[in-house]
Amino acid sequence: MIENLHRVKSIDASPAITTNQALLTTAWTADVKVLEAALSRCNVEGRLNGDCRVVFFEVAGDSQLHVNVIHRHLTRNMSGWAGPGRTPDGLIHNRTFSRAPRYQVF
Repeated sequence: MIENLHRVKSIDASPAITTNQALLTTAWTADVKVLEAALSRCNVEGRLNGDCRVVFFEVAGDSQLHVNVIHRHLTRNMSGWAGPGRTPDGLIHNRTFSRAPRYQVF
């Protein structure tokens, strides 16, 4: 048992994936909640070995869900995703999704 957890520097309890959302309407709210829950399960089940930030957002006048995924290190490209682009926070991939069944977002 570690009694002084704050003194142990080698343990990182932060999640591998963090999410944020900037939704302008409620059109994607339920879908984003499901996606955030799935990403949270990836953290708990330890499926990931690197950290990333996922941002779900809408753009005024556009009915699509926009998703940015920001990694600190280079990752492999995935079909359908644009990028990587360089930002001060790391490397970014992005994609948009139209109204479709949730399983098609994955």
